[in-house]
Amino acid sequence: MLMELAICTDSVITMYALVTVLSALLLVMILRRLKRKRVCLDPKRLDGKTVLITGGTSGIGKETAIALAKRGARVIITNEDEEKGDTALRQIKRESVSMNVKIMKLNMANLQSIREFCKDFVQKEKRLDILINNAGVPAVLDWTDNGFSMCFGVNHLGTFLLTSLLTERLKSCSPSRVITVTSEVHKYQRLDFADLNYNIVPLFSYCRSKLANVYFTQELARQIERHGVTSCAVHPGYVVGDWTSKFSVLFRIVMYVISSMFFISCLEGAQSVIHCAVSDDILQHNGGYFSDCKPCKLRPHAQDTGIAKKLWEVSEIMVGLSSSRREIESICTR
Repeated sequence: MLMELAICTDSVITMYALVTVLSALLLVMILRRLKRKRVCLDPKRLDGKTVLITGGTSGIGKETAIALAKRGARVIITNEDEEKGDTALRQIKRESVSMNVKIMKLNMANLQSIREFCKDFVQKEKRLDILINNAGVPAVLDWTDNGFSMCFGVNHLGTFLLTSLLTERLKSCSPSRVITVTSEVHKYQRLDFADLNYNIVPLFSYCRSKLANVYFTQELARQIERHGVTSCAVHPGYVVGDWTSKFSVLFRIVMYVISSMFFISCLEGAQSVIHCAVSDDILQHNGGYFSDCKPCKLRPHAQDTGIAKKLWEVSEIMVGLSSSRREIESICTR
């Protein structure tokens, strides 16, 4: 009796061990599947093209800068921190084996800094073939220098003002492209025009700013399509980056564990951005939303043309676009 019980116990233990091993293997396979991303295979060169990447000193911005510089493009990156920017610039030049990379100072949380940057850019650079709106902030509760919530102010208003002021240069270099980095989390929120400066729950504020990126991309496409400028929004995936540096040590440890299982590298995240910068496939998807190097469907609320148009009009007022645009346009026509 005791021997039979022992054999039965051993069988149960063996069965549980087998189930545990199989479950672990299945989990690994699922995680590998979730993390597997497409790679941009388009071999197109960008010789003679000028690419501006906001915030291209770290993360997917830096990986994109390296990749496009390797393809022969003149790449301009931006950063407010000169020391960090110079370090990134040297690394990009070294890894791309290209000296045709430049850095310019820009603070996306300050509208005057954006105006001065655009004025300086159009005076010094005669071409702008690809604008990659990569700069952004994570889910933080803070305010810009102009009193806007940090997420909405940087991720949307800063991007809106910079792109609007450089539109004439993009038109003059058509066919050209505007690529705006957004996030899949845009689908979890709605915009509230009574409270665009929402700044209570950090994640909600971030989601709304990313939804604004999607609306901005669509309205931009409608406004400048006839001028040969293609606009698209890109979700790069959930990327391991230095964005957690703004948070506590405990949060960074937790995110490190999570990111090691579910998140992808900056190089992998850059692939969809690179794809949209070089592939002609995006030309038939003007105003489209891309992820994993392919066009993706948006939820109905993220395709509302009325909201997109209203957001554009409100944004023009919030950033004082009219006067700034006239000054830039006068420089472009000289």
